[in-house]
Amino acid sequence: MRLGVLDIGSNTVHLLLVDAHPGARPVPFASHKRPLSLVQYLDGDGNITDAGQHELTEFVLEAWEFAARHKAEDLLAFCTSAIREATNGPAVLARVKHETTVTLQELTGSEEASMTFFAVRRWYGWGAGPILNLDIGGGSFEMATGQDELPELATSVPLGASRLTRDWLQEDPPSAKSVKELRSYIRDTLKPVVRSFDAIGRANVVAGTSKTFRSLARIGGAAPSGAGPYVKRELHAADLGIWAQRLTAMKSEDRLHLPGVSEARANQLLAGALVAEAALELFAFKKIKICPWALREGLILRRLDQLIFDGPLEPAPHIGIQTQPLTAG
Repeated sequence: MRLGVLDIGSNTVHLLLVDAHPGARPVPFASHKRPLSLVQYLDGDGNITDAGQHELTEFVLEAWEFAARHKAEDLLAFCTSAIREATNGPAVLARVKHETTVTLQELTGSEEASMTFFAVRRWYGWGAGPILNLDIGGGSFEMATGQDELPELATSVPLGASRLTRDWLQEDPPSAKSVKELRSYIRDTLKPVVRSFDAIGRANVVAGTSKTFRSLARIGGAAPSGAGPYVKRELHAADLGIWAQRLTAMKSEDRLHLPGVSEARANQLLAGALVAEAALELFAFKKIKICPWALREGLILRRLDQLIFDGPLEPAPHIGIQTQPLTAG
């Protein structure tokens, strides 16, 4: 069957269509995405502006039509921190439903971390033992750990790369003072969270998901995306420290010349590097494996598992995703 996953993130709005059936790996069929930093559309009161809402509804309509045109049988539509933390988030969701008929399900930070961890576990398998997964998004930073398919501990903190860039690094390139203050803020935010992970025990594998980790690994020498998903990619703490320092002195336009860095991500790459650097230091890992599967794949795999037992039209109960049969207009 053909499944669609509509992901309203903080940096990008993305529809992924995959062909899959229970027990098989999902094979990407097509995708439709657009850079849309909803964090940049927040006003002084934390509301997503009318312009941001218009951009969002326009894309959701595009995605719905794209999925119908390509004969998707099922659609999982969800949103993460950009709408979850907006002051007018419920009103935005209501407007999207009214204007597009699509119900966006809001994931909590722990649900987002859990479903991403689920995908990482499926990718690396039981032989990996306990896993710690880190995911740097635009609005938040998710962490999850455990030795089962779902994590024993999953949490989220407001350390997304786009959010931090907006709040702390307005200059381009940023001042030494602002970088120093941001480093301190990141560590102060992460230290108590990392301590809560100590009781779970140390992971055998630390994995990184998200475009930020992929970009940082690429500029550190990892293989390009064109080499395929099965090439092993790692990001070493030593390389990360060097590049975090280099990025501090670079303008956004100069970062575009680095391998694997897109125009949409160039401005926020430094903030992402500082979060990654602090996380590896506080968790005391010297390297992180880059996992090609993340939240979208986790939701798809969970949905396929459900089809084995419950039939094709029931949502996965513990995350509350609503499914919507598609008909071409």
